[in-house]
Amino acid sequence: MKIFVTGGAGFIGSNFIRYTLGCKKGYRVVNYDKLTYAGNLANLQSVSDDPNYSFVRGDICDAAAVEAAMQGCAAVVHFAAESHVDRSIYEPAPVIQTNVTGTFIMLQIARKLGIERFVHISTDEVYGDMALGAFADEDSKLEPSSPYSASKAASDLLVRSYFRTYGFPGIITRSSNNYGPYQFPEKFLPLMISNALDGKPLPIYGDGKQQRDWLHVEDNCRGVLAVLEKGRVGEAYNIGGTDVEENIDVARRLLKLTGRSESLLSYVKDRPGHDRRYALRCRKMEQELGWTPKISLEDGLRQTIEWYKNNGEWLAAVRAGDYLTYYDQYYVNRDSSLHAISTGTKISD
Repeated sequence: MKIFVTGGAGFIGSNFIRYTLGCKKGYRVVNYDKLTYAGNLANLQSVSDDPNYSFVRGDICDAAAVEAAMQGCAAVVHFAAESHVDRSIYEPAPVIQTNVTGTFIMLQIARKLGIERFVHISTDEVYGDMALGAFADEDSKLEPSSPYSASKAASDLLVRSYFRTYGFPGIITRSSNNYGPYQFPEKFLPLMISNALDGKPLPIYGDGKQQRDWLHVEDNCRGVLAVLEKGRVGEAYNIGGTDVEENIDVARRLLKLTGRSESLLSYVKDRPGHDRRYALRCRKMEQELGWTPKISLEDGLRQTIEWYKNNGEWLAAVRAGDYLTYYDQYYVNRDSSLHAISTGTKISD
């Protein structure tokens, strides 16, 4: 099978490509990626010479480019998205353009070319804030809280509408918080790990008691591949870990694993509209596809910390340039940036 993977140079997409090429020798992968700040071809260096892998640089909002690159593919796995909640709060427009309009264009071209399977990668954030003890299943109401999660809910509904209206072979996966190697250090765990390794403060939003369902990226890749091969079209599948923990407890755990003091914990103003809890129920994955997560949070954290320790050149490269501006904006000058949001002015103002 020849698979068209969008966003394949990003964190989850690159892990999926490496995983798939490693365990499916008959598969070919076309990686279609715009190479925005979070897209990095260094993530795929280990497969760059694989004859079953090819790369096309392009934008999912460019219909002609998508159509040309998708020719001859049997399936699509659509990872490409603007995925950082904070960035979506500060600048919503790029998120809506990529996640909603881009997904619409992908659906249009895939339908035109007769794609046999279309897996749309979504997030547990579309379900919104979960009460203590509650879990979201695939039929739970969509109640997104941020521009990012709203854009993903909108794209989910587009996929569903194409299935219902056109009989389009769309399937949705909604995963919980992924972590693991090659994750851009704007997200919680790689930011905490990289700062801890450098002895820098760990910025904790609010009281740090937000609860998240942690899923190692390899477990997610296994789940996405299972959905691609065996999932029922028109369905949504939750892919979550079994580790729902408070952010502050996870931060403390990784400080212990890195041999750092809890004095590095630094509480900062919370994110506007920050959801307190995400948690998934994954019965469809378990009962229909025989999937369960295999990597515990404890083992996954140890492996991920070791990966960042052993890949200092990769980390230094992604933390240079634009990342320094990002870090200043979101953490060093956080108060002024949050004030800009509240007043509706540009951060640069």
